[in-house]
Amino acid sequence: MGTRIHPTAVVDPGADLGQDVQIGPMCVIDADVVVGDRTKIDAQARIHAHTRLGTDNHVHSFAFIGGDPQHVKYKGEPTLLEIGDRNLIREYVTLHRGTVGGEGVTRLGSDCLLMAYAHVAHDCVVEDKVIMANAATLGGHVHVGTKAVLGGLCAVHQFARVGAYAFIGGKAGISLDIPPYMIATGTPAKLYGPNVIGLKRQGFTSEAVAGIEKAYKIIWRSGKKRQDAIEEVRQTCPDSSEVAFLLEFLQGTTRGVSADNQLAVNGQDIPLY
Repeated sequence: MGTRIHPTAVVDPGADLGQDVQIGPMCVIDADVVVGDRTKIDAQARIHAHTRLGTDNHVHSFAFIGGDPQHVKYKGEPTLLEIGDRNLIREYVTLHRGTVGGEGVTRLGSDCLLMAYAHVAHDCVVEDKVIMANAATLGGHVHVGTKAVLGGLCAVHQFARVGAYAFIGGKAGISLDIPPYMIATGTPAKLYGPNVIGLKRQGFTSEAVAGIEKAYKIIWRSGKKRQDAIEEVRQTCPDSSEVAFLLEFLQGTTRGVSADNQLAVNGQDIPLY
């Protein structure tokens, strides 16, 4: 088919376009932009300098890709935005480059779906197969794990982490880390247990899901101190790679981990509202 650039598009000669790229009407693409093979950029999308797009991406109209970070200390440094392959980036999505105060790069993995008005701020890392629903927003330096789902209008505080396979409800306010596999919603967000249905749909075995549920109950529902509960989980689930991944996430937290929506008192669960 060959690369096709609409006559009204403005593409700097310093942009590196791959094979079979499609550039729609009135797009603007700066120098020092790499657009991978078979990527499609719809009408009036904006791709800023220092952006790297992989193959087979689809950028919809009015998306704003690779803009300057929204940070008061940013002074025009040539930081990067790196985007993987086969991503679907819908209307009015904003993805900003990194800052020198971070690692200097914002990263979006492959096979992600960013719905309209989603925002990925400076220095974020969004791993593969993540779904961000409409107007989901990431503050700076947020890390989102593989196959996490972020509901519409949710907001994640800077430096917070959302673990792999987590499911965040719409309009949630995430100020602390959300562990892998968990459902969370509310403002501030509370945990509502493992995403059992979602995990099974993703091919997790019954044994793996049972191990995650057991770990969750010990850590969040036993009423024990967090570190004591983690040690108990290590002893009772020594062969579960999924549980080991969960514990590694908990041990790596710097902001703290969101609380459960229940409070264990004298062995009984009391809802928190």
